[in-house]
Amino acid sequence: MTNDLALDRQVCFPLYAASNLIGRLYRPVLGPLGLTYPQYLVMLVLWEAAPQSIGSIGARLHLDSGTLTPLIKRLVQNGLVTRDRDPSDERRVLISLTEAGRALREKAAIVPNALAADLQMSGEELAQLRDAVHNLVRVIGG
Repeated sequence: MTNDLALDRQVCFPLYAASNLIGRLYRPVLGPLGLTYPQYLVMLVLWEAAPQSIGSIGARLHLDSGTLTPLIKRLVQNGLVTRDRDPSDERRVLISLTEAGRALREKAAIVPNALAADLQMSGEELAQLRDAVHNLVRVIGG
């Protein structure tokens, strides 16, 4: 008889543990850049395309505005982004990169390789893991 309530039989636990451990791996690499892991995720979205609304950033990161707003406020305080009302719709707030925010992208280029080295996985293994987790997010997040 199996114990379906055993911690090691849960899907949620290894995902939770992996998320926490990944965050810890990023900390020493992101610290010198002045970013936390969630702030880094926001910057990644903006480095792909800016300006973006808070709603579009939140949708991309699966974060609600209550979680996202403090992250963005801190990025504004650090001089990396600006918040401006959308001239075509005053209800929307657009987040844009500052010159410092754009320049940080070059410094952040070391982050993916540093993480890969810490994980001690091949590029193929990392790609397979990423694809499997993306698939899980698609299934859960719709």
